Amino acid sequence: MTRAFNFNAGPAAIPLEVLKQAQEQFVDYQGAGMSIMEMSHRSKMYEAVNDKSQSLLRELFGIPENYDVLLLQGGASTQFALLPMNLLQPGKPGAYVMTGAWADKALKEAKLVGETVVSASTEADKFMRMPTLSEIEIPGNASYLHLTSNETIGGTQFKEFPETGDVPLIADMSSDILSKPVDVSKFGVIYAGAQKNLGPSGVTLVIIRKDLVENGSKSIPAMFRYSTHAKSGSLYNTPPSFSVYMMNLVLEWIKNKGGVAQLDQINQSKTKLIYDTIDQSGGFYIGCAQPQSRSLMNITFRIQNEELEGLFVKESEKEGFVGLKGHRDVGGLRASTYNAVPLESCQALQQFMVDFQKRNG
Repeated sequence: MTRAFNFNAGPAAIPLEVLKQAQEQFVDYQGAGMSIMEMSHRSKMYEAVNDKSQSLLRELFGIPENYDVLLLQGGASTQFALLPMNLLQPGKPGAYVMTGAWADKALKEAKLVGETVVSASTEADKFMRMPTLSEIEIPGNASYLHLTSNETIGGTQFKEFPETGDVPLIADMSSDILSKPVDVSKFGVIYAGAQKNLGPSGVTLVIIRKDLVENGSKSIPAMFRYSTHAKSGSLYNTPPSFSVYMMNLVLEWIKNKGGVAQLDQINQSKTKLIYDTIDQSGGFYIGCAQPQSRSLMNITFRIQNEELEGLFVKESEKEGFVGLKGHRDVGGLRASTYNAVPLESCQALQQFMVDFQKRNG
């Protein structure tokens, strides 16, 4: 079998070692005579997987003890609504940093729940950069400040995060979670869908400070309350058991790779290959995001005309590349270089880009 050069934006690449391990255990998990998907989520065997996943997350991401680690369903899009439902207080607006499509979706959901305010926006720059920290204005009475750490469509990423004082900082880290070290203690909440850096779709990670859990709304249904899931260790209802199991394997893979700091170095090396190819192309390739905001997870770029972009996608697919067509809302080209995308795939893409320019430049 020949593996594709997978640059999909999500669901995205999963480490081959993880897939092989899951394949070996698919029918019979640790001698149970059944797969992990078939066993009760109340069994000791599954509870061990659930607990180990949370423990590995704490270890790899440096999550302090005064935070709960929740493994939920519904994707990050559900968190767009659950966050304001739990944390948005009357007379205390939710402050949002507008950086692109995902930040916009989060804001729209919050507006259905209560009062909101835009603390900063880069719409005037077509969301091709992240705001500087000095541009972010936080109301003193805000319930929280929400930002999207990495915008997959535009290919922009925060390189540093604002100091918010007593206002909880909330981050959607769906597309760069565990790709680089982060000081979790700066945040009130970090959440992420799994399907980019943590494993397959189906499970959503929520890291939330315990005081925010305790002070969350009590007037919303039990399934929507963070306190419900915190008290039950993420086993209040039937969990996405296979997705949690796969995430557990990915976390072990990250640990065996040397941890998040080591992955950060690998990710920087991977993306430098592609960005250097763009910058050294003499204008044949044009980077979309402003250099100071370039993402290490999603590289967005254009070619001189759309006809060549179509040819680039067509020829790349023949060579085994997958997922290089830009998001349907903006067009262009995009290479998503998440943790599980190997260096060899980026080297192959670099060579293809150089060869394509030679033939079409």
